[in-house]
Amino acid sequence: MATDRYQFDTQRLRAGYEPKEHNYAVSPPIYQTAAYDFRDVENAAGLFGLREPGFLYTRVGNPTVAVLEERVRTLDKAAGIIALASGMAAISYTLLNLAEGGGRILTSPYLYGGSTDSFKKIYPKFGIKFDYAKNIEDPERLAEEIKPDTKAIFIESISNPNTVLLDIEAIAKVAHEHGIPLVVDNTVATPYLYNPLAHGADIVVYSATKGLNGHGNAIAGLVLEGGNFNYQTEKFPQFSEKYYTLRDIDNKLRSFPEVFPDAPFTNRIRFNYLNYFGAALSPFDAYLALVGLETISERLSRQSRNALTLAEYLLKHPQVEWVRYPALKNSPHYGLYKRDFPKGAGGILSFGFKGTKEQREAFLNSIELFHYHVNIGDARSLIVNSPQTTHGELEAEEKKIADIPENLIRISAGLEDAADLIADLEQAFEKAVS
Repeated sequence: MATDRYQFDTQRLRAGYEPKEHNYAVSPPIYQTAAYDFRDVENAAGLFGLREPGFLYTRVGNPTVAVLEERVRTLDKAAGIIALASGMAAISYTLLNLAEGGGRILTSPYLYGGSTDSFKKIYPKFGIKFDYAKNIEDPERLAEEIKPDTKAIFIESISNPNTVLLDIEAIAKVAHEHGIPLVVDNTVATPYLYNPLAHGADIVVYSATKGLNGHGNAIAGLVLEGGNFNYQTEKFPQFSEKYYTLRDIDNKLRSFPEVFPDAPFTNRIRFNYLNYFGAALSPFDAYLALVGLETISERLSRQSRNALTLAEYLLKHPQVEWVRYPALKNSPHYGLYKRDFPKGAGGILSFGFKGTKEQREAFLNSIELFHYHVNIGDARSLIVNSPQTTHGELEAEEKKIADIPENLIRISAGLEDAADLIADLEQAFEKAVS
């Protein structure tokens, strides 16, 4: 079914799936199989030679996973996509693919704590170093921080937990002037609220565990590419390498851009990193993500409204020192929110608890309706003390750079009635300070 001509709310239900190709099943089937029979020897040769589309082993491709990939690719208007077993797999495969052999990544300081900690612990052992941009909110000066061996800029579209918004169009311009791609983690925004590729980004990563799925029941990740960046330059020699596994019918060795001119980045991840590192998304988890994706518009709209309602309530509360949410008129990011996020600012907000450590902990222990755990984007409302949990890996100086004070509490607004959520916060505040 050619769905490119349809609007977002039709595509989220129909893109990437044609019932008549699956015994007319209305819902995409779960292809719970490890491998697939070949029609004949010629079919096997065509599949292994990448000359014929199809499936040969679920580690590198599966029909259920392929429906999820095509649906999200359509929503993001991307040239290529690959689904993986987690959002962290999406980030790691992306950065390894870019900086293979060594190099630097210029990154925003406003990131998920797991990303920041992995940048410190894991990648330097592979020759990849990270520079935290001092001018990420001032793109005109950002160019000063790009070094000769910088391979990419990495940012979040809505940061976790501070909900920082950045001028992605301006940052993309700087990146492209220096021959490097812009990578955007769009997990919090999802393609419903924001499309980084349409604003100049080259690569988008998702933890599909969060808002894309929206039900807290599956772990998944995605990498997408815009198809406009040229990887065949001296800065990225790995993309010009020719492989025996990519040979043509005459046994001529070829590179990924030669075989996949529209999507060399994600296909290189699929046939190198996914194939041999193996973070494959299971068919069942892909199915769960597809089911969750069907309600993404309603969920993100309601979560954005609830988050704003909670932010406005907290802004007036005597036990709250500050509130961070882009849709608040006093937010330093309100201008970018009005320009780039017409459908809402998402379900994440944070606030500073005014009181002692013991009172803050009593507040969290008194919560009854909110779930106290570390996920985000769930249909249920969640609350957590990020500095001690999701960003607990960060050392004091790293928290200072990321602007994460110890009294920060993060909320992921769900779909409950906002009045009930406010009542739950109110009773917890009362118990904490009594």
